[in-house]
Amino acid sequence: MMTIVTEDDLHALADGRLGPERRAEVEAWLAGQPEARAKVDGWRAQNDALRSLARDALDEPVPRRLLDVIKTRRGGWRQMGMAAAIAGLAAGLVMGMAGWFGHGWYASTGGAVGQSAAAKRFARDAMVAHAVYSPEVRHPVEVAAAEQQHLVQWLSKRLGAPVKAPVLSAQGFELVGGRLLPGEAGARAQFMYQNAAGERVTVYVSAAVRGAAAQPTAFRFEQNGPVSAFYWVDRDFSYALSGEMPRARLMQLSDQVYQQLNG
Repeated sequence: MMTIVTEDDLHALADGRLGPERRAEVEAWLAGQPEARAKVDGWRAQNDALRSLARDALDEPVPRRLLDVIKTRRGGWRQMGMAAAIAGLAAGLVMGMAGWFGHGWYASTGGAVGQSAAAKRFARDAMVAHAVYSPEVRHPVEVAAAEQQHLVQWLSKRLGAPVKAPVLSAQGFELVGGRLLPGEAGARAQFMYQNAAGERVTVYVSAAVRGAAAQPTAFRFEQNGPVSAFYWVDRDFSYALSGEMPRARLMQLSDQVYQQLNG
């Protein structure tokens, strides 16, 4: 009997949610489906990269306000059924943990969100976007490089300022295309590049908020797991170049991007 494999099966396999018997069936089916196998491998790579990026937040101690949620619910268990108490506790912890993980991504270590904290948030956003989209096989970008003029015009319109797509051919990287992404105060753009070995780097761009004076910065480096980024602010834009490669090599590419965007 022929095994029918759905998209849900593939996602469950990538997430490690299939039982042994079904996993064996899906793996056997994938042996003759190279395109589907590449898709599953890409999802697994995304999962690994995102888990690595979030590890810093997971390693931090749980804040007291979350422990207080447990203490508050504990006193009420005598007055309500155990199932209802557990459901209430679970809901409280989910809400609290969502905020805590957000802290890991977005809050500055000093409490006040200053320029350096905002810059780090921007770099983390860039690395997350790289981790999510760079493993994609069929849909890594919204608009392909073949429509570069349309891509640049579209992104410029959405960001409210003229955006450029750097040329990295001399460094062995060709433009794959780009996409529009959400940001804290408006739209952001991502350009993706790939070399002959299949390595990918992404240039992540955000325009300055209207009326806000840009504060130029030198290159800064951030790394989480396999993904690294150099990021900086210049004129009316913030930029980040992300990739999975040695720091020195990523720095060379970042310098090329900077020289072109300021040429």
